[in-house]
Amino acid sequence: MEMNATYTSLVAVGDSFTEGMSDRLPDGTYRGWADILAARLATRSPDFRYANLAVRGKLIGQIVEQQVPLAAAMKADVVTLVGGLNDTLRPKCDMGRVRGLLTEAVETLAPSCGQLVLMRSPGRNGPVMERFRPRMEELFGYVDELAARHGALVVDLYGAPSLGDPRMWDVDRLHLTDEGHRRVAEAVWQALGLPPEADWRTPLPPTVPPAWLARRVGDARFAREHLGPWIGRRLTGRSSGDGRPAKRPDLLPYEPPTA
Repeated sequence: MEMNATYTSLVAVGDSFTEGMSDRLPDGTYRGWADILAARLATRSPDFRYANLAVRGKLIGQIVEQQVPLAAAMKADVVTLVGGLNDTLRPKCDMGRVRGLLTEAVETLAPSCGQLVLMRSPGRNGPVMERFRPRMEELFGYVDELAARHGALVVDLYGAPSLGDPRMWDVDRLHLTDEGHRRVAEAVWQALGLPPEADWRTPLPPTVPPAWLARRVGDARFAREHLGPWIGRRLTGRSSGDGRPAKRPDLLPYEPPTA
């Protein structure tokens, strides 16, 4: 990519990862890597515009139906697309269908924007990750193939051990902390050919691992507050994003949050 390139618009498409969970602002809303990236891009272009269509819990089929046509119509300089991971976390997942839908999304978005950006999503180190790792890696194989075919960029977050560190993840073990989101924004920034401001791959400094009892207390809290409700939604066919609108549905001049 061209170093010091100028981008005047960004549209972000996806699920909770792109919505910004769990990078909380003081007012309780979420910021996230896409907002951070937009803020940085806006400093380089006075007419910069930004839309974030991502909604938590969305499957790739919902992203293709509800977000992709809107994003394509916006004709932005940059479109980011991250989707399919929620599908891989379901007990039953038709990876062939995921591939077909992801292909449809890329084939629609790539010709509609200046630069399409795809990602190999980060994965938290731990036993749950190991269970779903084969599906995730199959999904990332699709991402690489589609990027090569359509001239999209791929930001390889999965290949960065620093983002697998449990300390980069919120207590729900599904979403990055504010530091994790900051690093993702830097990774996309650099992929777009912009001058590095930090090494987003740098590991966190070593610390003494928590004691056995503290780990068990954390496991119990996670099961009670996050795992149980997540399983309940899966069993009832509900989603955390049901009825929730996108936080920035229109491609408008970027304004920083007031809180």
